[in-house]
Amino acid sequence: MSEFKPFDDKLAGLIGALSPAGRRKLAAEIAKELRRSQQQRIKQQKAPDGTPYQARKRQPLRAKNGRIKRAMFQKLRTSRYMKASGRNDAAVVEFSGKVQRIAQIHQFGLKDRPNPHAQNMHYPERQLLGINTGDESLIEILLIRYVSNFQSVKPQ
Repeated sequence: MSEFKPFDDKLAGLIGALSPAGRRKLAAEIAKELRRSQQQRIKQQKAPDGTPYQARKRQPLRAKNGRIKRAMFQKLRTSRYMKASGRNDAAVVEFSGKVQRIAQIHQFGLKDRPNPHAQNMHYPERQLLGINTGDESLIEILLIRYVSNFQSVKPQ
């Protein structure tokens, strides 16, 4: 049984009353809000369950001078790379283009080469995308707000 089953059952009746165009509009709004919450969570360097990401590996002493100037995933969390879209039956937040591979490596903790001349390196799992209870309540609030506006506008 899915952990979202009670959530889905509660809202299925409300969603069923919407037209396909209304569902698309609602899904797009939910996707945008989810992207915003995911971006904030990534900015705080936290996984969906609230645990902090594992810190970056220390750089060798003889590496380039200077410090790492950006926080992890600073560019990855921008709207340019993190896309939100709504369809009739789904609200989708995903990474686009070439950064999708980088995000996948960090999401699942896979091996990759940082550059073509380096050896394979194991990256720790840092979940970039995921739903938590705050996101569930956000979706519920958006859905109730949308349906209540829909009901007040609908001719009787």
